[in-house]
Amino acid sequence: MVCAKTTVLHESGLHMRPAQEFVSAVANYPCKVIIKVGEKSVNGKSILSVMAAGIKRDTPIEICCDGPEEQQALVAALKVLAAG
Repeated sequence: MVCAKTTVLHESGLHMRPAQEFVSAVANYPCKVIIKVGEKSVNGKSILSVMAAGIKRDTPIEICCDGPEEQQALVAALKVLAAG
């Protein structure tokens, strides 16, 4: 399992379009992708879960990937979030 902490930079947080970009970036990797927000954990491959988490701009989150190609999935997730 690999994890990284980051902050959401997109103006609207992880809502509709940014959530779709995030999910699309990690969907093809065979590992699990979890987004941790405070005490809550959500499935990073489910657009509904990501949107339902209500992650706003400047929110600190942790992304954890576990399984095959976990490092590549984490890099892809961080790249999308860094783009803002």
